[in-house]
Order: sequence, then C-alpha cells, then structure tokens
Amino acid sequence: MLAAFVEEFDPRDPLLALRVGERPEPTPPPGWTTIKVKAASINHHDVWSLRGVGISAESLPMILGCDAAGVTPDGEEVVVHAVVADPVGSKAPGRASVLSERHQGTFAETLVVPIANLVPKPAGLSFAEAACLPTAWLTAYNMLFRQADLSPGDTVLVQGASGGLSTALLSLGSAAGLRMWATGRTETGREHAVHSGAAAAFAPGERVPAKVDAVMESVGAATWEHSLKAVRPEGTVVVAGATSGYVAQTELARIFANRLRIVGTAMGSMPDFRRLLAFCDLQGVKPQIHASYPLSDARRAFAAVIDGDVNGKVVLQP
Repeated sequence: MLAAFVEEFDPRDPLLALRVGERPEPTPPPGWTTIKVKAASINHHDVWSLRGVGISAESLPMILGCDAAGVTPDGEEVVVHAVVADPVGSKAPGRASVLSERHQGTFAETLVVPIANLVPKPAGLSFAEAACLPTAWLTAYNMLFRQADLSPGDTVLVQGASGGLSTALLSLGSAAGLRMWATGRTETGREHAVHSGAAAAFAPGERVPAKVDAVMESVGAATWEHSLKAVRPEGTVVVAGATSGYVAQTELARIFANRLRIVGTAMGSMPDFRRLLAFCDLQGVKPQIHASYPLSDARRAFAAVIDGDVNGKVVLQP
C-alpha cells in the first residue's frame, strides 16, 4: 500500500526525511480493525516526527499521521480518535501515545486502529473535514472549555492567526459565544482570523484594547511576553505548542503578582472528542481546509505546512 513515512530522521531539514512509497498491508491484532483511509490531515506533530522528536529510532520505519477519517470493513463511516492507550500489563501501563509514535500512523491507504478509537462520522462533515478534528480541533476544544474553563462573553486572545489550531480555536470559541481576538504576522493572516471568527485581529506584540480572560498560546518564544502582558489578573494562559521555540524568558513577578494560571495541555479524551463532534454537528461548524493533496504528493503538502503560510488545515487523500 502507498504511505508517507520516515525511516531516518533529519533534525535540520525534515523534508529530506520524508519518504513516500510502498509499505506492507497491516494486519489488525485482537481488538483492532482496519480502516480504508479516505482523508488524513497534517499536524506540526508530523513535522517534528521527521526531525526525530517524540519518536524513537527503534520504531522506524514509521508511517506518519495522527488524524484520519475513513470506512470500516462493514462500511461504517468513522473518525479516528488519535490517542491510543497501552494495554494493562505493558511496560508502560496507562501511558498513552498518539498514532505515529508507537503505532503506525494514518498517512496510508489502510490503517489499523483500536475499535474503541472509532467514532461515527457526522453526516454533515465530509471525510476531509472530519479528518481535521482529532488533533488540532480536539486540542482547541480542550484548551477553551476544559483548561481555561471559559464561559460565553469571556474574551480570549489567540496567538497566531492562520494555522490549523488557531483556526479551530477561533471557530469553536466564536460559535460558543466567546469574544475572540487574534494576532497575525501578515494582513492576509489577520483577515483570515476575522473570517474564522475573530472579532478583531492585531499585529504581533500590539497592545490589545483590554486585558483578556485567557490567552491560547501555541507560538512560544516569539509571543510569550505578549501573552503574559495581555491576560488579566487571575487569568489563564493555556500552552499547547511552541512553533517559534521552546525556550522563552519569563518575568516571574508578573505571574505571582497577578496570580496567573499557566496550564499546559495537548489533545483530549474520547468523551470530549464525542462532544466536539456533536458540537460541530449541532452548530454547523466546519474546519477550514487550506488545501487537499493526493497522498502521492505528500512532499508538497508537507512543504506547505513547514512554510507556514497556510489558512486552516492541509489534508492528504489516498
């Protein structure tokens, strides 16, 4: 079967580590099933995997990809929850991983996955739209409604305006009655943020009109100082990534003097995944897709994500 995979890491140039070619058809162990993949979406996690972050050399070759929607052997249309819990009795019982870390990923014509990880695809979502939800959109749902515990009428600043996670935050937050603000490097990015649900968009580092109840932070070093300055006393900064760098200088006095909460998170539970799908279905919320590529053209799709000039998600379709 055709797949996009990594067999040797390249920390400096991840595209050089990407391979697109034939891999053996998988056989599901007990409690797992095969899925004919109809669509899979790219996350920054996949780029980091090419660099060797979060995946061991012993696992190679590894098919990339966390997110997918497809069809079961009996014809059911499903979305795959990407978090796989190791069985009790394993060397790391209870320690979860996402597909493409210890188990082969979704960028293939056929995927094997635990039956318990399958959720019926809402009829109102295409396969491509549904494949955008398991990582970025579930993380966004978790950031807004679990970690920040926001309520309708609250104000939220999203750092970075155009990527898959940022678009998910703006779309979900605005649909839930939150006042969403965003930052963006370019005028085009800021216009996209407003189109995605932001009430206003600002240049990076620009002073916002009022202190916000929470900041959604996935940019990291480049925006960290601005995030701490923008949040109100006793507000929350939720961190789910650091695309501009993991190391950022922090003025600790600002944290304890203003009693700020800094919360780290990633992904979300299966119950929240079901709630996310139901929310999107009931509210008519659909992920924005920047572009779709055939799986055979995965290199061009990855290049678009690495370049960073995307509005929404990039999708692969076998």
